[in-house]
Amino acid sequence: MTQIGFYYDQTRCAGCKTCQVACKDKNRLGVGPVLRKVASRQVGTYPAVKLYHLSASCNHCESPACMAKCPTGALSKTDEGAVVRDAEACIGCSSCVNACPYGHPQIDETTGLSVKCDACSEWRAAGYLPACVEACPYRALDFGDVEELRAKYGAEAVSSIPALGEDTTVESNTDDWNGYRESLAKTGATIAGILLAIVAFGAIGVALMGARRRTGAHSGR
Repeated sequence: MTQIGFYYDQTRCAGCKTCQVACKDKNRLGVGPVLRKVASRQVGTYPAVKLYHLSASCNHCESPACMAKCPTGALSKTDEGAVVRDAEACIGCSSCVNACPYGHPQIDETTGLSVKCDACSEWRAAGYLPACVEACPYRALDFGDVEELRAKYGAEAVSSIPALGEDTTVESNTDDWNGYRESLAKTGATIAGILLAIVAFGAIGVALMGARRRTGAHSGR
């Protein structure tokens, strides 16, 4: 089985949330669910203050905790590695919501069912990239086979976070990025092999998903 994933270049991201809006519009989501979240964080103290942004969506994990916990089989993994949801099989029980350590699956209050990123499967079948990738004005996002992305962007792209450990067992979920990082620390969850990123804020010591990695790399397309 191949493994698809998103590439994210933090050095290009301006935190404009165009990707977040494009995703919400494409999926016709009402007030509430956000399938791609953009978070901004200010670090340091005056006069040495810096701002960084993080855009993240479903990681389409190699061993999805959400899929393992779904009692109806509504979640499945395609041959290309995307984790997709069958709306007809979903009963809105929130098992996937509680299982995911990244807080990605959400309950749509309008339908009472869960929603999640499916990597824009229908769009890609028509020859397009996911909506978030197509919309980004700074080309901070890319999408494709993980190995191809790794070859395209080089060794500085990280796809595993040592600080998160290898255990994918999950027990809790959170609503904001501070809780998100705390959840990762508690559960030791991993995104190995499915999300690539360049982190160039070495002076801050900030890296993807709350892990700490220092690099001076900058990548572009």
